[in-house]
Amino acid sequence: MNGRSVLSIMILGLTTLPNSAISQQWSIKDQLVGTWTLASWEHALPNGSKVQSYGTNPKGIVVFDAKGRFFLMFARPDLPKIASNAPATATSEEAKDLLAGSIAYFGTYGVNDADRVISLRLEASTFPNQLASDQNGTITSLTADELHYEMTGLAGGKISIVLRREALGCGRARDWNAVVPRAFSPHEL
Repeated sequence: MNGRSVLSIMILGLTTLPNSAISQQWSIKDQLVGTWTLASWEHALPNGSKVQSYGTNPKGIVVFDAKGRFFLMFARPDLPKIASNAPATATSEEAKDLLAGSIAYFGTYGVNDADRVISLRLEASTFPNQLASDQNGTITSLTADELHYEMTGLAGGKISIVLRREALGCGRARDWNAVVPRAFSPHEL
């Protein structure tokens, strides 16, 4: 049996494993790597009321890379256009609506697998108040296709976020790594 036949048998065997068996081999940080789209965002305030700052059909993206960097942007789909067509001359009302209905930030991230806590260290944000400390979230559920986590809001209460893995081309970004052992790279096959 040649090397390619052995590799083909290994790949066939790994592809028949359930997703949960494959994902158990990876750290949480490894499982986060990729592009995620926002499915829902809800803030349960201390008084019991709930707010969906980005609407009932929010738009958003979170990208986690393998080197520990991330980018996040969330926005309402119904953000107002700026009448003057120039961001620097937005009216007070336009600026208020834009700020209240969108957020973007980036930085580095780390994960404590034992506690299922993700820590975001922000380098820049459209809401600079966030830069005062790490943003920590508890991962309540993580599958190959969906991530649920909760964070404490700066004004108190609990923010619940659901992200779905973005499909790229013929499969998810992690598919290659899920079926090919790490000892091999695509260039070696």
